[in-house]
Amino acid sequence: MSRMPDHLRSVYTAEMTAARHADDDTGRWHHLERAHIISQPYPWPHTHNHIAMLGLALRQHDRREALGQIIRIIVAAPGSALGRYPEGNTGRTNVGLTTPMPIPDDLAETISSGA
Repeated sequence: MSRMPDHLRSVYTAEMTAARHADDDTGRWHHLERAHIISQPYPWPHTHNHIAMLGLALRQHDRREALGQIIRIIVAAPGSALGRYPEGNTGRTNVGLTTPMPIPDDLAETISSGA
């Protein structure tokens, strides 16, 4: 299993922190989705992100989202470890589990920069 490079870990940590401190649920989801895109190749951060998403879904009493996150928690680490994840996918249940999505430009630049 590969370790998340420091430049990605700092962005991931910043997004997860921003999600915890956001003023509303829309902001929380936005930051969790961005953290998800960064975390996909890395089993533990990817799983940790889905656990945070599950927590938010439960706080919102969103059963559909919570169930979807439970499924994603189960498949996140194996998918990451095997390199089988849809790039750019935001990790929410309103998007197919295997649907690739465009990566926001700033995140794409960070991912490809390697620094």
